[in-house]
Amino acid sequence: MSYADVNGVRIYHESHGSGRPLVLLHGGYGAVEMFAPILPALAERRQVIAVDLQGHGRTADVDRPLRFESMADDVAALIRHLGLAEADLLGYSLGGGVALRTAIQHPGLVRRLVLVSAPFRRQGWYPEVLAAMAAQDERVAEQMRGTPPHELYTRVAPRPQDWPQLWVKTGDLLRRDYDWSEEVAALAMPVMLVFADADSIPVSHMAEFFGLLGGGHRDAGWDGANRPAARLAVLPGLTHYDITSSPALPEAVLPFLTHEARTPA
Repeated sequence: MSYADVNGVRIYHESHGSGRPLVLLHGGYGAVEMFAPILPALAERRQVIAVDLQGHGRTADVDRPLRFESMADDVAALIRHLGLAEADLLGYSLGGGVALRTAIQHPGLVRRLVLVSAPFRRQGWYPEVLAAMAAQDERVAEQMRGTPPHELYTRVAPRPQDWPQLWVKTGDLLRRDYDWSEEVAALAMPVMLVFADADSIPVSHMAEFFGLLGGGHRDAGWDGANRPAARLAVLPGLTHYDITSSPALPEAVLPFLTHEARTPA
């Protein structure tokens, strides 16, 4: 458990296990504890570096907006600070957006990328999810007091009084439009997409995302020679809100992270 001063942010991170480094990036209003149910399984095979993003968990907020791009720069700076030539990234929801931007902005630092329940454009969320995102502000922060995310924040945050500010800044982030389709299509590293079958993202968007990465365009062949480098997993019986607590997630992800990547002929 340690802090790194990067880009004007004192970022909290903790390391578990040994082996090739795997950086975990949590979802909105969360912290490293979001991965607690699956962390032991991941740490059996990898050196897991769990990070609290700007304004979340034990990482205090700073005087700048929350943006996927700036948080991605923080993650890249942390990887360099730790003396790592490269790392694998696994990001969930908001952390998936940060992980994707890290791969786009700093491709030389990302060996493999796993995106869990994250779209490549804002309109990839269901309309009702977008409406809820647009409504996030200090009033919703008050309504969320006493919930598990608030209790965790109160327990670990350097300034628990910043809870309303986190909601205001996150709402501002989530209302901003984006479409990273061209940059996704240009990614060179192997990418795995993981979704729940009852996710906050339509299956049509999952398929479109996979298609941008080169998947779903042709039969792989009897020997798998034409299989794309990208992977897609849709985990049954799960939702956007419980996918990170399911043992099905590390079971799906670890083979992708540990086996040699095969590229199409």
